[in-house]
Amino acid sequence: MPEDRGRLVFGDTSNASFSDLLRRDFPHLLPSVLVSADGMTQVPHGTTVLALRYREGVIMSGDRQATSGFQVASRRMEKIFKSDDLSGVGIAGAAGPAMEMAKLFQTELEHYEKVEGDNLSLDGKANKLSQMVRMNLPAALQGLVVVPIFAGFDEKAGLGRLFKYDVTGGRYEETDYDAQGSGSKDARDSLKKLWRRDMGREDALRVSLEALIDAADEDVGTGGPDLVRGIFPTVKTITLSGFNDVPEDEIRRVCEAILSERTTSEQRS
Repeated sequence: MPEDRGRLVFGDTSNASFSDLLRRDFPHLLPSVLVSADGMTQVPHGTTVLALRYREGVIMSGDRQATSGFQVASRRMEKIFKSDDLSGVGIAGAAGPAMEMAKLFQTELEHYEKVEGDNLSLDGKANKLSQMVRMNLPAALQGLVVVPIFAGFDEKAGLGRLFKYDVTGGRYEETDYDAQGSGSKDARDSLKKLWRRDMGREDALRVSLEALIDAADEDVGTGGPDLVRGIFPTVKTITLSGFNDVPEDEIRRVCEAILSERTTSEQRS
């Protein structure tokens, strides 16, 4: 297929799947990773992301640390990405393929909307992401695992919903909360104790940050709030009004309150 002055020129563009178009006309542009023959290549890995339902929708958050072996590869990695106005994806696993997948997923949804003239349903978006996770299986078998968490606001149902995946692309809906990544078990344990049905935004923000701090306490790969460098978790909300950032000043305030309360409790005990 020819290129027109640096622009990609596709053949039949009536296919609503952008991934299928790439696979047919430009397969070399699909996400791929070269792994050494011994399979021991060290690549940066994102660690802990989570999502939970609250009264107005869904809140998604993630720590900022990426690790490579026993070293910190990045302290400021973004792990929560906007998919469209009413959904987002959190990435855990091999950082490069995970970020490529998140960006391709966003393009996939934009392409579908332009071709079909309508948005996919939330279930349709979750299924589309499942297909992309399945496409990554050959790389996952070499150790480059990507396991996202997907959440969004379902306009028809009028509530937030969230989905988790396994490495083969299996899709499972969670009704309340979930976490993925190396600190996911500790984050889920924390959410199990703190999550309450019909929480407001402020309570949901605190619960999500408490869970990430608990994960950082137990998991060496998960980065906690860094008061010295001014690095705090990323937090997004998804409601009927759209996909929105939680201001960093608000995140800092809640993190400082949590750490202060825990320090006081430690000193008393």
